[in-house]
Amino acid sequence: MHSQPPLMENVLIATALSFVVTYFAIPILIRVAELKHLYDEPDERKAHKSRIPTLGGLGFFFGFLLASSICVPASADSPFQYMVAAFFIMFVVGLKDDLVGLSPLKKLIGQLMASFAVIYLGNIQINSMYGFLGINELPIHFSLLLTYFTFLVIINAFNLIDGVDGQAGSIGMLVAAVLGAYFLQAGELIYAVIGFALAGGLAAFLIYNITPARIFMGDTGSLLIGIINAILIIKFINVAGSPAAKMPVSAVPAVAFAILVVPLFDTLRVFAIRMMHGRSPFSADRNHVHHYLLELKLNHRQTTLMTVTINALYIAAAFALQSIGTTWLMLLVVGSASLFTGLLYMLKKRATEAKLAPVPSPAPVSVLSTTEQYQDAQLPKAKVLLVNTDGVLQDK
Repeated sequence: MHSQPPLMENVLIATALSFVVTYFAIPILIRVAELKHLYDEPDERKAHKSRIPTLGGLGFFFGFLLASSICVPASADSPFQYMVAAFFIMFVVGLKDDLVGLSPLKKLIGQLMASFAVIYLGNIQINSMYGFLGINELPIHFSLLLTYFTFLVIINAFNLIDGVDGQAGSIGMLVAAVLGAYFLQAGELIYAVIGFALAGGLAAFLIYNITPARIFMGDTGSLLIGIINAILIIKFINVAGSPAAKMPVSAVPAVAFAILVVPLFDTLRVFAIRMMHGRSPFSADRNHVHHYLLELKLNHRQTTLMTVTINALYIAAAFALQSIGTTWLMLLVVGSASLFTGLLYMLKKRATEAKLAPVPSPAPVSVLSTTEQYQDAQLPKAKVLLVNTDGVLQDK
């Protein structure tokens, strides 16, 4: 009987395998997209100006799935089989949307089915608020409601921030790597492998997706990143919130929110704005943070670098400040994110107004002698000489 390979070995194999499979799959997918004309067409809302293939999600889906299936240890009570079911549901929903389009309602039903597989069958659920607003253990029905809401928001958050080359992939990789590293230290092998397998696949995908992008992940990719990171963050809350854990984390809901601050805060803010204006939260607009940064003349690479750096700083600050308590840390995270977004909005508004403001044309300068001025007063039809903008005298 073979002994179980050490934890670190599983994680390294998963990361490397996911990276290699994705790296070699993407060029094949680019070629297939070119042959079959499977492109994302540019329009007035989109930042790209040329037709780009959208099958990138297939590449890291197969890389991730192969790596995690090989490296997650088999056990009778493992929830991994239910996670795989959820990944396949999201894959099919995303692929259908990329190829022929899908209504928001059908996408929502698919997301609920995937969430159900993990929450009800895999038993991954938020059971406590860990002292946030003085709340600890949650009633079962409220616990389920909050867990489904969290899944839906995180899945859609990665879908909605996928508007700039490299952004959804980079933030997805950062979140997966941070959570994978935590689970590695905490001895949670299944979740450590899943986190690093996703990070490895996304690292390979980003080689082709950073500006100038040769391929997009499409909904296939963004929905998959969303469901995987939703599972990881909820498991992180459960594990890190337990005082008996190898690595307990204080203020765990606030730290979890900070880990996902850019996609999560941006999505909740945009949903709130849309509903306040009487529109569907899934209707399209240009209110995301990456739209504001593009309006301020940042290019795709700079926009992605800024959002990823901000997200990384929030993660570091949240772990450093966890001792201040859940409520205070959550207020600090949400308050500072609101201030930062408000400042960006004001700068973007000023830039837009400056762009739209009419440029005043210089007034013509009259060059008249005293005699001519006198004649002009007496004779309305007198000849007037004007200087044009080039300084050349003109007859009028």
